[in-house]
Amino acid sequence: MITFLIGVAILIGGYFTYGKFVEHVFGPDDRKTPAIANPDGVDRVPMKHWKNMLIQLLNIAGIGPVIGVILGIKFGAIVFIILPLGNVLGGAVHDYFSGMISMRNNGYNVPALSRKFLGKGPSKLVMGLISVALILVGAVFTNTPAQLINTPIIAGSAVSPTLFWVAVGVIFAYYFASTFFPIDKIIGRIYPIFGGMLILASLGIMIGIAPHLNVLDEFNLCDIASNFTQHPGHQPIIPMLFVTIACGIISGFHSTQSPLVARTEVTEKTGRQTFYGMMIIEGLIGMIWAAGGMFIYHMQPELMAAGGVKVLSVLVSTVIPFAPISILVVVGVIILAITSGDTSLRSLRLTISELFGIDQTDPKKRLLLTVPMFAICLVIIFWSNLNPQGFNILWNYFSWSNQLMAVCSLCVATVYLRSKGKNFWITLFPCMFMAFICFDYIFWVSPENLKGAPLGFGLDYKTALVLALENAVILGALLCRRGKTLYSNKNFDADKWDSSIDERHNYKPD
Repeated sequence: MITFLIGVAILIGGYFTYGKFVEHVFGPDDRKTPAIANPDGVDRVPMKHWKNMLIQLLNIAGIGPVIGVILGIKFGAIVFIILPLGNVLGGAVHDYFSGMISMRNNGYNVPALSRKFLGKGPSKLVMGLISVALILVGAVFTNTPAQLINTPIIAGSAVSPTLFWVAVGVIFAYYFASTFFPIDKIIGRIYPIFGGMLILASLGIMIGIAPHLNVLDEFNLCDIASNFTQHPGHQPIIPMLFVTIACGIISGFHSTQSPLVARTEVTEKTGRQTFYGMMIIEGLIGMIWAAGGMFIYHMQPELMAAGGVKVLSVLVSTVIPFAPISILVVVGVIILAITSGDTSLRSLRLTISELFGIDQTDPKKRLLLTVPMFAICLVIIFWSNLNPQGFNILWNYFSWSNQLMAVCSLCVATVYLRSKGKNFWITLFPCMFMAFICFDYIFWVSPENLKGAPLGFGLDYKTALVLALENAVILGALLCRRGKTLYSNKNFDADKWDSSIDERHNYKPD
């Protein structure tokens, strides 16, 4: 219990200390935001700050801080320390700069920003990685809530393939509406309600496990090495923990969501609350569910071999035996997943439109982008459910690509800060660390090295670590060089979006 409480204290204290430091480095001011300077009635729409905070929370808080941490807590009590430290020093910093740099540049997404800060060549790679990742997010965040709807606690009977596909259809219909229609017509109206349900669901679990916090494991100060070898499947903490608990520690998906809210904020000075603060809240949600996961594994050790959805269902029904409330909690988790899936596809539409100059105020052109995206996503969902190992493979690639997105966003943030002569180390360090994690994962992972894993290079563990470290250092050096070049370019303005980018689509700041 002490380790858990220390982790909670790190999150709360981090917001009021390191969060303020990060805000000071960026330096928000009174300049007009995209919603005020360039409203378009579709995506750049002024909205109330409290709504923006709830929208941001629901956008970023997918199933990672619930199912992800339930699986991640298998690594032991070390999660109660790594999660909050990673959140404060990495994830919240990532989310803050993703939103604030976008706000300074007319609300544009990471691929468009990478064209400005990283150059035309790297931006094409960023565009490809993020597009694939967002499609995978849409597929995963349709599949998982549909599975939850099809669990006995919700369905009230045995699982049914028919109910699953009906749920997929309903979720997809909602995704289409939230992707196609103006942000204030769907998302702006229903997300505050969903936000309340999410908070109540997490509080319900916290109240349910509160009497049992004494059973939680503690970080072993007497034998530090033992904290890194507790996973029942012998998975190494590096890289697997940082891939499993993506949303609680740091998540690249958030960099695609922060610009959505950056377009609707009316002042820069609320950015720390909206972007940094909501990531801290997600970290607290993750800590609650991690504690719940550790508790249920102690009560029913056989669940260590079960899937995340199964463990979630048993956890909720155990700590909240009153059926109506337990159903409400699961509904809250379902909403958590759905409200990330819808905005992932909306973000993909905007990303493609920005890079190809497709006017999104025209409903026909919005439809032209929306339909193909959904068709690809649906094909992936069908494949993942027809193949017995399909969803596991999909989840693994989604998790890895999610962290690659974080690296891309932190690359932009690092060059941005370096080009302005500001403290770029606060983004460079987490950027290099996450690059190290991503390189290590793809170099090492394979079905031979890790049961049920997707294809990677399959190198031995030590070789993968060395190569990953070398590549991360090279990336860091390249980012510093790029930032220094832009700093020397007196015609480059990091805080102003050049309208010629929209016209030419081939902008190179140097």
